[in-house]
Amino acid sequence: MKKSILTLASALLVAFYSNAQKVDFQEYDLDNGMHVILHKDTAAPVVVTSVMYHVGAKDEQPGRTGMAHFFEHLLFEGTKNIGKGEWFKLVSSNGGKNNANTTDDRTYYYEIFPSNKLELGLWMESERLLHPIIGQAGVDTQNEVVKEEKRLRVDNQPYSRFLEFVKENIFKKHPYMGTTIGKMADLDAATLAEFLAFNKKFYVPNNATLVVAGDIDIDIAKKMIKAYFGPIPRGAAIEKNFPQEDPITEAMTAKGYDPNIQIPAIMAAYRTPSMKTRDSRILDMISSYLSTGKSSVLYKKLVDNKKMAIQAGAINASQEDYGTYILYGLPQGETKLEDLIKEIDEEIAIMQTELISDRSYQKLQNQFENNYVNSNSSVEGVANSLARYHVLYGDTNLINSEIDIYRSITREEIQAVAKKYLNPNQRLILEYLPKTK
Repeated sequence: MKKSILTLASALLVAFYSNAQKVDFQEYDLDNGMHVILHKDTAAPVVVTSVMYHVGAKDEQPGRTGMAHFFEHLLFEGTKNIGKGEWFKLVSSNGGKNNANTTDDRTYYYEIFPSNKLELGLWMESERLLHPIIGQAGVDTQNEVVKEEKRLRVDNQPYSRFLEFVKENIFKKHPYMGTTIGKMADLDAATLAEFLAFNKKFYVPNNATLVVAGDIDIDIAKKMIKAYFGPIPRGAAIEKNFPQEDPITEAMTAKGYDPNIQIPAIMAAYRTPSMKTRDSRILDMISSYLSTGKSSVLYKKLVDNKKMAIQAGAINASQEDYGTYILYGLPQGETKLEDLIKEIDEEIAIMQTELISDRSYQKLQNQFENNYVNSNSSVEGVANSLARYHVLYGDTNLINSEIDIYRSITREEIQAVAKKYLNPNQRLILEYLPKTK
């Protein structure tokens, strides 16, 4: 009886989400190649203006790591019509807020304004694209800002370099082997001419997606967009031809050292396919099964029951070209790192030979339904998703349809994908160790 009630509740939940969460949008291209996505939401008198550029750390030249992230900072320095240091003042004095972020695959800028400031947001982003001031003084200023960010977020944070150590060992050819923040020596060596060339190549309308979301009049927004972005000239076509990785067929080992930790960690990392693939989404579900919440498999086994770990879990770090799937554990007491991996491997072996239970499967479905609702719960989140799905997946409507992919994943597919990718001969074992003086 309890199972029947649970199944009925889940079915009602799916039906509710299916009917209530559809995101309506319009999309089109300007003559200069800029892609535009419009989403009207009158729930609150706010508007998001955002631009995602299809450029990230993987697009950098060898020996010039960190340039994409550096540009994120540099393009707040000012423009022909916005003075140095005035960008944030202009936003805040008009009741808005703004930010930006960079990954290996893209760079994203956005403002959130009262809806009557739509034109201001569009003008500012058009200024960033058309009239940026890129000079040596700004480069020098932002160089110090980025160095301080690296000190705070990386150099002095415990366990902050684990992904860096994993990626530099698991990628042999693809630029994912680097980090987004890059190496400070590379930025120090970069010339002003190189920064100008980077801007000319990647910060062009045909490499950009503009999203306007919120309390807007669609027709008025289109006229403003044409006025501010239409005259910007198209840039040269950008060709991307990254090297392909050879399959991993033999186990690899490596060590990484961190002066900020006292407790070591162990990671088993696997190179996996692009986030655009069905298999990557199945790996998302495997990660949730293994490590989401205190009732998850690895937490219950290693932290609660056996008291072998203070933390254990799984991460599917999926990206545009490849993914990096990581199983990890931090030992409790005298537990050895190799014993943690042995216990984790036992759970993977069970997934490879047995179907997960109906109850666990339904729990996964509920988790992903909840994730879907949360991702579309704010106009800011919707704007980000619309841009991301277009730029990185080539399908804006995934904002509505991706949840159907997760709903259609079966227990048999979960078992098959665990068999396909999570094998001892296809991985890197990384020992993450305290660095002693």
